[in-house]
Amino acid sequence: MSGGVIAIDGPAASGKSSTARAVAEALGLAHLDSGSFYRGVTLVALREAARRGFQTEDLTTLSPETILRAAEDRGLMLQPDGAGFAAYLEGEPVDQEIRSARVTAQVSAISAIPVVREWINARLRALVRAGQDVVVDGRDIGTVVFPDADLKIFLTASPQARAGRRISQRGIQVQPEGLDAEAAALAARDHADSTRAVAPLRAAGDAVHLDTTTMDFAEQVRVIVDRARPIFSRR
Repeated sequence: MSGGVIAIDGPAASGKSSTARAVAEALGLAHLDSGSFYRGVTLVALREAARRGFQTEDLTTLSPETILRAAEDRGLMLQPDGAGFAAYLEGEPVDQEIRSARVTAQVSAISAIPVVREWINARLRALVRAGQDVVVDGRDIGTVVFPDADLKIFLTASPQARAGRRISQRGIQVQPEGLDAEAAALAARDHADSTRAVAPLRAAGDAVHLDTTTMDFAEQVRVIVDRARPIFSRR
C-alpha cells in the first residue's frame, strides 16, 4: 500500500523545509527532505574523487554513472528516523556531514544532472510505496516526483520578504542595502530555477498557491494543516 504525500514546492528561501517539517509534525506524518538525497550523492562524489586522488574542483570529471554506482555500492539511503528520515552512507549516519560547506558548494552541480535526478526520484517514490505518509519539499515534487500527490502546495513570498527572512536566519540585522542585494540575488535565482532545462521550478496545475509575504510562520503552517487534515483523516 502506498503512503500519502503532501508536496511542498517553491523558490529559494520560501521556507519550504521548515514549513514541511512543522506540517509533518502537526499531522503526525514523516518529513521527507529530498535535498538530503542530493546532498548524499554529492558526498559520495566527493569521497569518490578523493579516493581517486582528484581535487574537489575536479568533481565533474567523474561520470554520473561512476557517482551513482558508488552511491549504490556504498549503500547511500534514507532511513526512517523519528519524525523524518536520516541519511546513511556505508552503514553510518551522515546527516551532519551532508550539511557541510564542502557539500553545499557542490550540490547544485550534482543536482543538475538528469540521471542523478532520475535515480533519486525513483528512491523517493520507493519510500512512499513502502507505505510511509510523508510531507516532501523541493522544487519539482508536485510536478515531477509525485504528480499524484494528495495535496500540492506552491509556497512563495516576495523576494523582499524572503530576503529579510534569510538575513534574519543568519543572525544579522536587516539593513536596506543588504536587503536589496539579497532580494536581487533571490530574484536572479528564481529566474534561473524557472528557466533551467532540467526540472524547472514551476507550480503544478492543481497546486494550492500560498503567498506568505504577509503571513507569520505559524499562520502558513496552519493553512496547510487545515487543508491536509480532512484528506489524511480519510486515509
